[in-house]
Amino acid sequence: MKLFIKKPIQQLLAAAVEGEKTLKRTLGLGSLIALGIGAIIGAGIFVRTAAAAGEHAGPAVTISFIIAASGCALAGLCYAEFASMIPIAGSAYTYSYATMGELIAWIIGWDLVLEYALGAATVAIGWAQYFNEFLETFFGVHIPFALTHSPFEISKTTTGMYAGELGAHGIINLPAIFIILMLTLLLIRGTAESAAVNNVIVIIKVAIVLMIIGCGWSFINPANHTPYMIPENAGTVVTNSGTVNYADTFNHGWLGVLRGASVVFFAFIGFDAVSTAAQEAKNPQKDMPKGILISLVICTALYILFSHVLTGLAPFRDFLVQGKEASVTYAIKNFMPGYGWLAKLVTVAILAGFSSVILVMLLGQTRVFYTMSTDGLIPPVFSKLHPKYRTPYKSQWLFFVFVSLFAGFIPDSVVGDMVSIGTLFAFVLVCLGIFILRRTDPNITRPFKTPFYYIVCPLGALICLGMIASEGLENWLRLIGWLLLGFIVYFGYSIKNSHVRRGVTELPSDPPNPKFIE
Repeated sequence: MKLFIKKPIQQLLAAAVEGEKTLKRTLGLGSLIALGIGAIIGAGIFVRTAAAAGEHAGPAVTISFIIAASGCALAGLCYAEFASMIPIAGSAYTYSYATMGELIAWIIGWDLVLEYALGAATVAIGWAQYFNEFLETFFGVHIPFALTHSPFEISKTTTGMYAGELGAHGIINLPAIFIILMLTLLLIRGTAESAAVNNVIVIIKVAIVLMIIGCGWSFINPANHTPYMIPENAGTVVTNSGTVNYADTFNHGWLGVLRGASVVFFAFIGFDAVSTAAQEAKNPQKDMPKGILISLVICTALYILFSHVLTGLAPFRDFLVQGKEASVTYAIKNFMPGYGWLAKLVTVAILAGFSSVILVMLLGQTRVFYTMSTDGLIPPVFSKLHPKYRTPYKSQWLFFVFVSLFAGFIPDSVVGDMVSIGTLFAFVLVCLGIFILRRTDPNITRPFKTPFYYIVCPLGALICLGMIASEGLENWLRLIGWLLLGFIVYFGYSIKNSHVRRGVTELPSDPPNPKFIE
């Protein structure tokens, strides 16, 4: 059956040639870095930071970020080598196809749906909450709880905008679906246009993050950082989605910090989304590694500083009940007197920031499925390009429906945790892929080489596996269930239509450009 048949790297490189039937190369280094920052700084810094601090790590969420960043840095080096060596769309899926074979490639391609598509859904849910905060702040109105939450959520708060709706049941998250629709339309219009919008948004939100760090530093209350880790006897907190018991194994101490790392790991998924745009980069061999690593370094520094300030402003328990979705504005309004204007400005900037994250996630997902479709593993509709804009417009519409279902009807805590475990799994395979390829094909041209690969690759895989181990049984069962569904699709459709198995090499008719295949 040849489940582990590999796609020849020379065939992959030939597919990097730009032609009328391929994606258009329009992105320079600045746009790639901005794509990375645009995806990284968003849900993680404004929502997941508070969730990890409130539920698992407390003020030690800064350590959680360092642990998560370490795993990302090691995986990022491996991504950088792959992206420079195989500069086409597909990210970890493409890399696995060349190193570990078709079945592993399918698993990772299917798994990336958890990372990108559900990542977009998670951020859209956060966007909806901030949109309601925006309406409340500037116009004194808000969309009812029922139309901004999933059917699995019930309002339990007695303060804030939903104070008069105690006991209300969610029905559908309409604002989340709305923003996904708007960005889908933008992505169909073109990658260059989408990148230009993203560049502007990145400048705005990085400026706001720096402003919060700078202005909030003097309001840090040392008492909020003591003890630094959540103690076992910290009690319980009732939230909209349930009760958090700090005595539970992964809700206090070092294990809580490790669990927090797996939660905030979601904040870093943007850097690998850069690799999905490799086939739209002007000079992928040089710019892809720089785009991945520079965006990762910038965002890691901002995360650590930001989380230190945020947990210093408010007690960690507050983020579960009062803040959570709108944790930043809550902390500023209640613990930074005289900075109400900053809270209003933050609400606007965060809306824009979340938008850029959703945009990059939707871009990444359709590019992965574009490549899988050109390989014959999923139906041709996912690689059908718009005749004018050369974007996979039918795929964009299909994922609009898929992502909207999750954003509109599933709580963010469930969706976000699925994203984290899916991302970690992808990183493990990328680290192993570089290690394998260094042994099996040591002479291939590598514009960027992972330093000390014999240490970096295994260590990166081990750190990511450690974070996966702390994800909890429910998330493991969700991942296993999702992969089982993927196997049904693979053995029912993909294995019979695989181009590699059938010896099909559908390449662009344009003459080869040595720049991309040397």
